[in-house]
Amino acid sequence: MTLSDLSELSAQAEPEVDPGMHVELSAAQVAARRQFRDFVAQRITPFADQWDRQEQIPRDTIDALRSQGYLGALLPRDVGGGAMDAITYGLLTEELARGCSSVRSLLTVHDMAAITVARWGGPRLKAEILPALASGKTLGALAVSEPGVGSDAASVETEARFEGEEIVLNGHKKWTTFGQIADVFLVLARSQQGLGAFLVNADAPGFSRRAIQGMTGTRASMLAELELDDCRVPADHQLGRVGFGLSHVIGGTALDHGRYSVAWGSVGIAQACLDACLDHTAERQQGGKAIRDHQLVRRQLTEMITETRAARLLCYRAGHLRRKRDPGAAPETWVAKYFASRAAVRAANCAVQLHGAIGLHEGSPVGRYLRDAKVMEVIEGSSQIQQTFIPDFPLSEL
Repeated sequence: MTLSDLSELSAQAEPEVDPGMHVELSAAQVAARRQFRDFVAQRITPFADQWDRQEQIPRDTIDALRSQGYLGALLPRDVGGGAMDAITYGLLTEELARGCSSVRSLLTVHDMAAITVARWGGPRLKAEILPALASGKTLGALAVSEPGVGSDAASVETEARFEGEEIVLNGHKKWTTFGQIADVFLVLARSQQGLGAFLVNADAPGFSRRAIQGMTGTRASMLAELELDDCRVPADHQLGRVGFGLSHVIGGTALDHGRYSVAWGSVGIAQACLDACLDHTAERQQGGKAIRDHQLVRRQLTEMITETRAARLLCYRAGHLRRKRDPGAAPETWVAKYFASRAAVRAANCAVQLHGAIGLHEGSPVGRYLRDAKVMEVIEGSSQIQQTFIPDFPLSEL
């Protein structure tokens, strides 16, 4: 069964009237999860530690993601996308992160660019770029952070000026995930009229990039810093109206999707930690019995099981509201990302502790899980930023 078949079955199974949130997955979603899990087990998990050491994902793995239809899966079918529903996409994100969080990050940033072009791009830009983004032939990435600008994206220093039929960009972007290989970049810049979002091709005049290495977590995410030196792009590469570049285009679309994907990815990391601990504690003997039979170990396993399931349910809730296009989807996504990322860190800390010295060795996956989990608390809105904003959000009732 292909991904398109699964999406079609899922669409046919949707009820005309939604009576409320359903925790149970549909038959199509169960089948999709099985397909995702098999793909990850064969093509990702066995190689994740190697990619982590090499700080890159090989092209043939990206080609495999492309051939499966996983890149651009959220885009509509009329442009070549998979029209995947929000919950199924969440399951895909979880399974990829369960195998390798760096692979998950490729899916995240590519789709951040793709869905933003789909929503805010003009007719000519959509016609030129969306089919290539939908197929994964063209890889997208997000370029917001700068050397001195992170959470306060409104303070970006990259400048845009309008010259006839062109936009001229000058600035320095940093920490751009998959910036080493992306073909197009969603760039936030300021102009005299306000903040704007612009799509920049990697072959645009005045564009250059340099690899960033030595990251603590998601080491295979192929980060880069970008230089825009009188970089010229066509005027219709502006997305949305100037002045709405952060509030609507980047914040309301790209980063909102990023938080959703990272929330599910955090669940994947937590589940990977739990799986590793259940296996290890059943096999490891201490004091004449498996360490899983010691009370303090059982307590830690219980905490991991409970928090992983709770995080997944919060992601289901956010996905359910996103599928309905409910206005409460965005704040629920913030809550899911906040809880899930923290749960992933706690699970990874427990995993390393339960594995002992083995967990501290480079060859152990749980050390990678810990490093990757910490990244989840930083990206797409740090935990501290979320603690600042979540109390002001109107949260939906269950």
